[in-house]
Formats: sequence, C-alpha cells, structure tokens
Amino acid sequence: MADIIMRAKPVVDEMARDIETRIAQLAEKGITPKLAILRVGAREDDLSYERTALRRAEALGIDAQVFALPSHASERQVLNQVEAINDDDSIHGCLMFRPLPKHINEQGVCDALDGRKDIDGISSKCMSDIYSDIPCFCPATAEACIRLLRHYDISLSGKSVVVVGRSLVIGKPVSMMLLRRNATVTMCHSHTKNLPEVMRAADVVICATGRAKAYGAECFAPGQTVIDVGINFADGKLCGDVDYDVVEPIVHAITPVPGGTGSVTTNTTMEHVVVAAEVAAGIR
Repeated sequence: MADIIMRAKPVVDEMARDIETRIAQLAEKGITPKLAILRVGAREDDLSYERTALRRAEALGIDAQVFALPSHASERQVLNQVEAINDDDSIHGCLMFRPLPKHINEQGVCDALDGRKDIDGISSKCMSDIYSDIPCFCPATAEACIRLLRHYDISLSGKSVVVVGRSLVIGKPVSMMLLRRNATVTMCHSHTKNLPEVMRAADVVICATGRAKAYGAECFAPGQTVIDVGINFADGKLCGDVDYDVVEPIVHAITPVPGGTGSVTTNTTMEHVVVAAEVAAGIR
C-alpha cells in the first residue's frame, strides 16, 4: 500500500478558505470576481467541466457566465466574442475550452485574449513568460501538480522528476515550474526509448498523456511519488493514465483518479480569477 494517497480534498479545502477570505475583502470594495467561460461547440468533456466550474464558482462566491458559440462559428465570430470579453470590465478572467474546431486558428484566438484575463496561461506571451521566469498565470493543471506536491511535503530540490507528456497545457509548463524549484527534469514522450526504465529511475513521475491506464507496474518503483493528470474513461469508468490498482501498492505516494488533480485544477482556476480581480482593483 502507498504511504500517502494524495487526495484533492484537503488541498481544495485549504485553498477555499483563502479564496473566500480574499473574496470577502474584494466585496468590501464592491467587487465580485467574475469568470467568463468561452465554449465553441458542445463537446461532452467541455460540458462536463463547464458544469463543474459553474458549481465551484457558485460555492465560492464567484460570478460566472458562459459564452457559447456553435461549432460552425467562424473565426471572426470567436474573435469578436474574445474582444467583447476583453472590453467587459466586470469580467476578470476567461476560461476558453480547447481544442477549438479545426477551421479556427486556435493560437491566434488565444493570443487575442487580454493578458490580464488569461487565467489559464493560453497565450504565446504567457508561455514565453513561464520559460523566462516572469510572473504570470500558469496553466491551472500544471500548477495543480505543484500544489499537490507542496501540500503533501514532497521535496523537489535536487530530485529527479520524469514528466511523461510534452503538451503546452501540462508537460512543458510543469517542467519549467519544476526546474524553478530546483528539480532535475526529464521530459518523455511517445518516442522515448526504454520509457519504463526511465520512469522507474525517477523520484517523482508526472503522467500527462491522456492514455487510459497506459502505465503499469513495470514503470514504477518503491519510494516514488506519482502525479496522475490523466482524465480518461475505460470500461465506462473514470480513470487516469496510471493503472492505479496495480501501481498504488508499489509507490510511496500517488494521486487517485478521480479525487486527485482534477478538483485542484478547478480551484486553481478560481483562485486565478480572484487574483485577476485583485490586480484590477489595485490591491495586488
């Protein structure tokens, strides 16, 4: 059995107490943090996360508004909506669901979002800032990994960390955030040779490839910490990238799916909205 099951609830509870205090301080100035959710189309995974985000926003006292466009919306229509969000002073942050439909230049749309409202780090400018150690809103999922490690007192300085996955949403930004904390980072992907061997040699492994139960016992060793970012469905059940049932008895610490990185990610998004509201109010 793992020594530590890195559940989200204590992390989320701690974050919520801080968020609620800060929202109360903003309320004294007549300000309510507001989140815009921009969705193009109606993918089931987007709709599911939208429902989760709306429930969490309401629970914390954050206003939220959904801006939904049909999947056949033109790029100009999407850009017009982004510009309207930019111009609305009551909106402090925008969560844009991706991927956008293929006929739309996704990066161009992301780059059109006002950086002050880019709470999920989707713009080229934000990515550049992450690589340059300039303060910005990091992608919420990548930041959730760091929060979990910090909450459960998993040391990073001088440790070997393997990140499996190289996406702009998780793999690349979390690697930079780990380096900033003095970890030695190896980024792996589908072309990495002897991947199980590389993974077994690490102190910490972060799996973020979106492949259900792709990493089993052969990839892990006693004493490791495992962060599973995957949100997948197998046999009608939610599961991660790690085959939890066979890996959990081997390692020192592991995040479950569900109940791990997902809800920490949602709360990180909400915290970013509050930070953006504080900046807009001149109190940060």
